[in-house]
Amino acid sequence: MLKDLDDATVTVALSVSAAVVGTAALLWGLRRSFVVVTVTGLSMRPAYEPGDRVIVRRGRVPAKGGEVVVEMPSIEDRAWPSPAAGLGAPGVDVARRRWLIKRVAGTPGDVWSPPSGEPVEVPPGHLFLLGDNARLSFDSRQMGPFEADRVLGSVCHRL
Repeated sequence: MLKDLDDATVTVALSVSAAVVGTAALLWGLRRSFVVVTVTGLSMRPAYEPGDRVIVRRGRVPAKGGEVVVEMPSIEDRAWPSPAAGLGAPGVDVARRRWLIKRVAGTPGDVWSPPSGEPVEVPPGHLFLLGDNARLSFDSRQMGPFEADRVLGSVCHRL
């Protein structure tokens, strides 16, 4: 069939095909690197309101003061119902897990003081995470340090 077409038509058809394949590959790569998360709670007020949407860069933990999206543990058990997917969770269906937006307040080696007890050092592979609205936030004040492999990624932009 291609032998019946002139060279210009074949060149255009091949160029269009390459563009479509390239665009699909780019979108696939972006989807594996970035995800949109909708804010549902009040723990990060006034920075974020329920219904706000943020773009999260998977697999990245910002420096102290930055914001992360971390998998929500069971409040009753102070544990997670499923195994950790690993930092960034590229193979995990984000919609099937529950997420929290928190601010990084401590990294491994930092010392934090729990509400009752002696100061504790943030262990390797963990983060001390806080919500901006302390009265309504379930965070490291109740949970202790969060496992870093429960982090989906860092908030990079609000939509």
